[in-house]
Amino acid sequence: MSATTRNGAVNALNPASIRRRFGQRLADFFTLCKPRVNSLIVFTAMIGMFLASPVFPPLGLFLAASVGIALVAGAAAAINCLVERTVDARMARTRWRPTARGTASAAETMTLAFLVGGGGLWLLHALVNPLTMWLTLATFLGYAVIYTVLLKPATPMNIVIGGAAGAMPPLLGWTAMTGSIAPEALALFLIVFLWTPPHFWALACYRRDDYAKAGLPMLPVTHGIAHTCRHSLFYVVLLCGASAAPYLLGMSGVGYFAAALALDAVFLAHSIALLRNYTDNLARRTFRWSIIYLTLLFAALLVDHFAGA
Repeated sequence: MSATTRNGAVNALNPASIRRRFGQRLADFFTLCKPRVNSLIVFTAMIGMFLASPVFPPLGLFLAASVGIALVAGAAAAINCLVERTVDARMARTRWRPTARGTASAAETMTLAFLVGGGGLWLLHALVNPLTMWLTLATFLGYAVIYTVLLKPATPMNIVIGGAAGAMPPLLGWTAMTGSIAPEALALFLIVFLWTPPHFWALACYRRDDYAKAGLPMLPVTHGIAHTCRHSLFYVVLLCGASAAPYLLGMSGVGYFAAALALDAVFLAHSIALLRNYTDNLARRTFRWSIIYLTLLFAALLVDHFAGA
């Protein structure tokens, strides 16, 4: 055995090397669950839990629902990474994902999704309520199968139809606390549902070359920037109307309504500017603002809820 071979074998068995490899594997699995995206999912679900409770939700129920929803969302993200691994490898935005780089195999990713998703569904059924578990399972199937497998490669309106799955978390949070679906929960669902297309289309506009290279029929690729910006503005106008629903339903007070009007005005200004004078930089700013918008809108609901408690 050569010195090089012996040194390689020693290094492979070195405890520090083993720890590094193990840590990297864990990091890869964590990345497959898309923690940045899912943090917003869990945040909106938590807001739904707070709004469904008179003051503060029962801590045990709150934690079980939050963890369960987070785990199932992570499983859906892992399946998305697996299905789109060849597409991700062709896109600058996603080629670093472990499934695209080949550092996570299909078997490993499926096992991760099964264990994480199954654990999340068990938590929701055992410690929350069956309705929330079934709705969460439907959300998983809507995103991982209907959107990722069927809609995304087939139609430029994929995000409009598939956005229903992404809009479910606040409704899931509500049902976790109440065991039922109410008009207030549907209002929260509607806000996220209408927010999703302009949020995603802003990203798709400045990443249009990536999507074209990957062969995905995103709206800016199939119909152009101007058409996409017109559709985005239309959805933002609808969103402005939907953002008033919590106030009209008596879920919130004047404080929330004033905050919603201010946030709506900024989102409208971004959308109008995109339509009038599109640039990739403005699309990036609009995408970032859309995330800030939804976060602040739901935070305003939470603050108003406690202020009126």
